[in-house]
Amino acid sequence: MNLLMHAWLPLRTRDGSVAYCSPSAIADPDIVDLALPRADFQGAAYQWLIGLVQTALPPEEHDGWMDRLAEPLDRDALEAAFAPIAAAFELDGDGPRFMQDLDPLEDVKPAPVSGLLIDSPGANGLKLNTDHFVKRGRVEAICSDCAALALFTIQINAPSGGAGYRVGLRGGGPLTTLVMPDDTEASLWQRLWLNVMPTKSFARQGKVETPRPDDDTLFPWVGPTRISDKKGAVVSPNDMHALHAYWAMPRRFRLLVEERPCQCDLCGREAPRSVSEIRAKNYGANYDGPWEHPLTPYRCDPKKPNEPPLSTKGQPGGLGYRHWSNLVLKDAENSGALPAAVVHDYLHGKAPANRDARRDGEAFEALLSQARLWAFGYDMDNMKPRGWYSVEMPLVAVPPAKQAVLRSWVQDFTELARQVAWMVRNQVKTAWFSRPADAKGDMSPIDTQFYERTQAAFFRALFDMQQALGEGESTHMPSSAAENWYRTLRHEALQLFDAQALTGPMAELDMKRITGARRNLRAWLSGRSKGSKVVTQFAKKGGFAITGSKEATSTEEVAP
Repeated sequence: MNLLMHAWLPLRTRDGSVAYCSPSAIADPDIVDLALPRADFQGAAYQWLIGLVQTALPPEEHDGWMDRLAEPLDRDALEAAFAPIAAAFELDGDGPRFMQDLDPLEDVKPAPVSGLLIDSPGANGLKLNTDHFVKRGRVEAICSDCAALALFTIQINAPSGGAGYRVGLRGGGPLTTLVMPDDTEASLWQRLWLNVMPTKSFARQGKVETPRPDDDTLFPWVGPTRISDKKGAVVSPNDMHALHAYWAMPRRFRLLVEERPCQCDLCGREAPRSVSEIRAKNYGANYDGPWEHPLTPYRCDPKKPNEPPLSTKGQPGGLGYRHWSNLVLKDAENSGALPAAVVHDYLHGKAPANRDARRDGEAFEALLSQARLWAFGYDMDNMKPRGWYSVEMPLVAVPPAKQAVLRSWVQDFTELARQVAWMVRNQVKTAWFSRPADAKGDMSPIDTQFYERTQAAFFRALFDMQQALGEGESTHMPSSAAENWYRTLRHEALQLFDAQALTGPMAELDMKRITGARRNLRAWLSGRSKGSKVVTQFAKKGGFAITGSKEATSTEEVAP
């Protein structure tokens, strides 16, 4: 089974149906999305196709990228572009196998195929009988199509897995951010092409060479494994092809494909061949050094510029607008935020190229003037997945010279929200308990609710900021956007407090304490109590008055 020639990818067509096709079908304008049976497979399949197109069909410059956007290849031409590297994408057979160890690992005892799934219980969980919520035995046999995606998914997300079981090139459970068109009618090709970058962008990520199917610095499975059982045996960017990050292989696996029909436990289809067991061995490639995967955001330490950056991971509480700035706007000198290379390339390469094209009478507004950020990934606790997050957020583009101003405004907006969320949580705790400092328990759901309630307002404000920066040279925060944001935070804070205040322990219920906590919250939100300097400073930057509106706090409502 060759993954570039075989019809194995489930693709969603414009009429809503699903067809299994070879990768060259992405050239069809009627193919609008992927349709994988699992969320992590969906994200992995996007990354697989982006890596494939980036490897086989890289544009030299942004002008060439724009030309290919305007005139995509047809299916035959795309298949011809994939053909030179097709030999590296055989899933089984006697030669090199896609994402599998060149050694057949016959000295290793076979294990269940469920070991490829990050959310399956591990050996220790089975031994201790702790698989309460994710049960054993859910996946016993899968089709070779799903096996290919499961294999790729664990290689790009590989968490820690015991002695010698290496994490992925970007760490275990990395966050992925992709640029997506805001146009709901966009084709899958357009979605993928937005995340393909010019070759020059990879000049510092290893050796820039023409891809060959026998190059194990690009496709590591076509050569002997870079074993890491000895100290210092690491794989660094300087030793590898510039595009190796797309095809990194930290784990040693072999699929045991059987000529035995099965009903796949993942996609539900009847398949003529099945995979029920794998072989796995430790001490695969140990990635170290300044690796930066093009699809993942990173963070550096401004105080330690010589240390390599660390990839951004999923965290408890999910993803939302409070993370937007670090995922989109570079800030290496202060916060250390390093957005994914594809996001940076969109803001600093593709969007400016589109503005230049508009001045020349050519434009791709539907695809380039408006875009969205798709962020997804596991929240891992070492080798245990706590959850999977997938969110889409607007991706506004302003001229590169104005991005520092936008970042400053966004940080002011999100910092005010963070402080308000903190105050709501504290006052709810005060309302619930007579000794709030001694009370135990997780109060983070209150923060989550607050951020969910205010997310739509934040993105409305973000578009106002974009418009303000696009209309002139002013660097003053737009007053109407700032005031609307403050009023929204104030309103939602009080609404959330009222919804939560009476839900505390019945034995602790005290109306006098509850009303006092609410009075303190209102006073803080009015900027007229101790510790509310952040509110008054935001109002000053925004150029609006906190008092004097219909929502102003009266003197009798202020805490003494």
